[in-house]
Amino acid sequence: MIIQPNKDKNLLKPERASVPGIIIRNIKRQRGSVTIEASFGIPLFLFAALCLIWLIEIQSIRISITNAAQNAAKSAAEDTAIIPVLNTIKLKSDIVALIGEERIGRSIIQGGSSGISCWKSYVSPTTGEMNVKVEYKIWIPLPVMGSPSAELEESFKISSWNGYQSSGMDGEDSTIVYVTENGSVYHEDYNCSYLRLSIRYIPYENVGGIRNKDGGKYHACDKCVIGSAMTGVYITESGNKYHNSLSCSGLKRTIHAVEKSETGGIRACSRCSG
Repeated sequence: MIIQPNKDKNLLKPERASVPGIIIRNIKRQRGSVTIEASFGIPLFLFAALCLIWLIEIQSIRISITNAAQNAAKSAAEDTAIIPVLNTIKLKSDIVALIGEERIGRSIIQGGSSGISCWKSYVSPTTGEMNVKVEYKIWIPLPVMGSPSAELEESFKISSWNGYQSSGMDGEDSTIVYVTENGSVYHEDYNCSYLRLSIRYIPYENVGGIRNKDGGKYHACDKCVIGSAMTGVYITESGNKYHNSLSCSGLKRTIHAVEKSETGGIRACSRCSG
């Protein structure tokens, strides 16, 4: 019997030598799988973080616009109590001023402050309620061409303004009265006809035959009638001027609510006081 130990050793060597090679190949495969997972996982994580930031920003913008629009609408309600026409341009400028134009400029609102629209807001002629509608667009953080956007809308209603309420204090000095900038009397009733102008739109050719409450004629307003009058003009029952523009200062009353002790001793209105 012949024993060949060297041959058996040589047969075992390749088997032992192959073990490190298998380990190296497994390590390379694991590193490759980690690289592939990272190439997919990191972008997905960053996109999810971007979406979360976008959701927080859009909620912040909606809250800011809603709060600013409500405050601006309260101020506009005082103006529409005199003339039932909502100035949507002023409403928008008040909203922008309350939020801050810089804040809007660095937000996700498309177009910045110019991207906010209030033109669909109006005052109901029957109920006097103000219907406020603010529209705007926001950027959508999607990696596609064309910069996609989404349209959003904030809308609400606000009741008509009926004046300030008295503080409830006793005594004549604490009574709330209403005065105008150039008025010579104070008013106890905010709905006094001297404060609430009844504006009418009539053809210009009929101006000569119409008289005001005191029987006086109407003359051209030196503020808005430059040259010839327009086809139709605006007049008030207690005034003596006709106007080309509804936004003329002669058709507006700037009313201040003050205590009677702060009126400076001016007399009371003969229509609504006493």
